Amino acid sequence: MADRAGFTLIEMLVALAVFALAAMALLNLSGESTRSAARVEARTLGGIVAENVAAEAIIAPSLPVGETSGQTTLGGQVWRWRRVVSGTEVPGVGRIDVRVANDEGQAADRVLFRAAGT
Repeated sequence: MADRAGFTLIEMLVALAVFALAAMALLNLSGESTRSAARVEARTLGGIVAENVAAEAIIAPSLPVGETSGQTTLGGQVWRWRRVVSGTEVPGVGRIDVRVANDEGQAADRVLFRAAGT
């Protein structure tokens, strides 16, 4: 029997299995990276919307206690926001809670305080 060079069938199957596992791990990592980037984008854009709503509340001449909601478009997405104005234990100081969400769920929260009645 002559010496034969090359790989056996078992060796080839093991090599293919290792390659398949590595390829699956890389594909999973790539998919997770894409999902993570989408979450970061949603949180960033939601934060911008929340900051805009908060800025409007800060510069408003008067801000009545209660809840206000609306929606705005930013980055090709529709963002729903809710602003709740309430009093605090400190006289003359109001609390403003801003919550922003898109179709996938909550994206950003902001809490700020301002002098009440001004």
